[in-house]
Amino acid sequence: MDGNIFEKILGQDCLFTDRRAFDHAFEPIRLPHRDQEVESLVRNLVDALNGHIPSNMLLYGVPGSGKTVVTRFVLGQLLDKGKEMGQSVETYEINCRNVDTKYRVVQSIASKLGRRGDTPIPFTGWPTDRVLEELISRMDRTGGVHIIVLDEIDNLVSRAGDGLLYNLTSLNTSLRNSRCCIIGISNDLNFTQQLDPRVTSRLSQEDLVFHPYGAPEIQDILSERVTTGLREDVIEEGVLELCSALAAQEHGDARRALDLLRISVQKAEQRSQKTVDRRHVRLAQSQLEYDQVTPVLKTLPLHQKLLVLAIKLNEDNGLRNISTGETYRTYSDACMKISVEALTPRRISSLLNELDTLGLI
Repeated sequence: MDGNIFEKILGQDCLFTDRRAFDHAFEPIRLPHRDQEVESLVRNLVDALNGHIPSNMLLYGVPGSGKTVVTRFVLGQLLDKGKEMGQSVETYEINCRNVDTKYRVVQSIASKLGRRGDTPIPFTGWPTDRVLEELISRMDRTGGVHIIVLDEIDNLVSRAGDGLLYNLTSLNTSLRNSRCCIIGISNDLNFTQQLDPRVTSRLSQEDLVFHPYGAPEIQDILSERVTTGLREDVIEEGVLELCSALAAQEHGDARRALDLLRISVQKAEQRSQKTVDRRHVRLAQSQLEYDQVTPVLKTLPLHQKLLVLAIKLNEDNGLRNISTGETYRTYSDACMKISVEALTPRRISSLLNELDTLGLI
């Protein structure tokens, strides 16, 4: 193989002008079909520019319905207006799937308010009460209005309980020179049913539901991203319609449509083609829906296949919390059926660990 292996790829024409336009974290300058939701957030958060406490809010909706991107857009505009007016507004976004403990959430917010000379708050080790006291102290030192966004808040509550929400909704009783409100983002419409009545009473939130996007709405979103991220005349007729229709079939997930379109463009690039057509969309769909389990099962060694079969037979017979011993007995019977010598129980335990590592059991 002559030369550097990347030379051939680097020499190909790129159909993208800005790949970031198709990232899930991209913040567009326009938000098609979310005017009502933007207006609801703005009418509540405008209080922050007057030095008052906005109401707590909970945003609901299926994945890919624009909850996070709308919130980021509105908060970005709020921060810009606050600087223009000389009004102190601070915002914090915490993804509760990544930061999923009470201590880590409070530590993350307090650390963002840290200044030179402050004692660093460790990732673990301090009593939670001490971290809360430090957070209150730093909020008061900063002043103004603090807006805490807890994305996927239902994940935090299901894992760590609602104690954090109780503490956060109580902050305003301790703060002297500042105020605080919470915006929770959840995919679960029944999320508040998990909360203690005392937390629900303190939260007293405004609810905002994001409806799923329909196919025409998703098409408008894709058109905006095409204008931002692709060269002119790259997308053939019917491509955006197909991506939109496929995504609309699955709960109206705009992120799914963006992934379909991005991979479709990549498929065209890989084939050195100048335009993207419906065939590329079908290839992208196949890639996104690719079944990774079946090829792994097909290539498993014989005894691991027999183990998977033994587990499946036990489950089909109504067994739950199956022990290694029960699995081994069924596996041994399967070996006898096909005249294969069974491995030792010790070796089977090792093979079960390997299947567990693969995620098959």
